[in-house]
Amino acid sequence: MIRAIIVLLYFAGYLLYSLTFRLRVLVMNWRGKKTEAVDFINYQAGLWARRVIWSTGSKVIISGQENIPKDKGVVFIANHQSYLDIPVMIGYIEKPKGFIAKIELLKIPILSMWIKHLGGVFIVRNNPKQSLKAINEGAEKIKKGDSMVIFPEGTRSADGKLGEFKPGSLKLAVKSGAPIVPVVIKGTVNVLPKKKFAVKPSQVEVYVLSPIIQDEAAKIDTNDLTEKIRNAIMEKLK
Repeated sequence: MIRAIIVLLYFAGYLLYSLTFRLRVLVMNWRGKKTEAVDFINYQAGLWARRVIWSTGSKVIISGQENIPKDKGVVFIANHQSYLDIPVMIGYIEKPKGFIAKIELLKIPILSMWIKHLGGVFIVRNNPKQSLKAINEGAEKIKKGDSMVIFPEGTRSADGKLGEFKPGSLKLAVKSGAPIVPVVIKGTVNVLPKKKFAVKPSQVEVYVLSPIIQDEAAKIDTNDLTEKIRNAIMEKLK
């Protein structure tokens, strides 16, 4: 309980502190230094993410970073065990990235601001028209060189087991034409379980699997592609 309170206070406190970065980012953009602003945002986000994990007393071991294409935008497809999956992806995957985020996060003022700065896209799951708009927006960002993270299960796992992928969860990945990089996250469910206000220090393992190049993926339909990625993640979770 005490550690959970510490993590929560750190999370909230750092969000407030991050407002001091906002002015610096605005000045950089005003001076036309947009690249510097993006680099600064990603550096600060990575620092925050690693400190969040540190505050839980946990350790992250990652392998497979060499599988990430470095010269283009990619779509990361990851399983979802805990809220901590987001700081794990931000802090330990060595490539700037945005997230497909549920529209409810727009209600959290400072957090939603930084999701936008990181290149994230908000989506309304039960609104096909808005979802298509968000998918098109995300695909265009990726075509321009940005990268995006998708949690295709749509929600966190209660027991760490891989859930079913939501229908259409890979539409953005296919539409972007970018390499698809499956990512396996093991152990965050032990650190911060779903529906429990408790934090338990644990070891978290992250595996970056070999990318699926869209020229190859185009030869199979979306359902086959979904099954291929899901099976690869599930095999590593065993």
